[in-house]
Amino acid sequence: MKLLITGGTRGIGLATAVGAARRGWEVALGYRGNEDAARLAVEQVATEGPRPAAFGADVGDAGQVAALFDAAVAHLGGLDGVVVNAGIVAQASTLADMTPDRLDRVVRTNVTGALYVAREAVRRLQPGGAIVFVSSAAARLGSPGEYVDYAATKGALDTLTVGLSKELGPTGIRVNAVRPGVIETDIHADGGEPDRAARVGPATPMGRAGRPEEVAAAILWLLSSEASYVTGAHLDIAGGR
Repeated sequence: MKLLITGGTRGIGLATAVGAARRGWEVALGYRGNEDAARLAVEQVATEGPRPAAFGADVGDAGQVAALFDAAVAHLGGLDGVVVNAGIVAQASTLADMTPDRLDRVVRTNVTGALYVAREAVRRLQPGGAIVFVSSAAARLGSPGEYVDYAATKGALDTLTVGLSKELGPTGIRVNAVRPGVIETDIHADGGEPDRAARVGPATPMGRAGRPEEVAAAILWLLSSEASYVTGAHLDIAGGR
């Protein structure tokens, strides 16, 4: 399988890339800005599988997304799967205190960016291909008092998963989503609370936060032929939360 992962140089995206490489899949990673992290991610993935590469792009820019896909297709020789993973969160806040700039940035990356990436995926995937959106349990829980904007954007991805799966069903392209709960990644630091996973994790029914590799395993299954009759699904990986 030839796979493109946006937001592929850290957290869930990187864990998915490593897991894909272990399966012998070829992987291209999309990233924004941090070239050092991208280089290290490629080196890590290269220890597990064949010829990974990373390409910079702002998913909120349609032209850059198209260029990302051009580069990935040129490097890999085609695409069989796309993981729509790039997303951001801002500092914990109530909606009343959120600035227009913050709301614009979160929506532009998490919703507009996902639409641009999905659009290019639809244009380039062959029948039998697969798209997986990385949504969030926040879409169900709402994240009151912390990240209702983020939760709302992930709710949009859940709707996009349903609609696009029905649109693409006749073409043989499957579309699914995973909804991670509290996972041990750097996104919590982006929200101003790097220890949030350790704080919230013990309150889940399973009594701990999840690991990126546990989410990656679900993504890889949805991409694989083992999930050949699964489309329009939302798979919760949230420890029962």
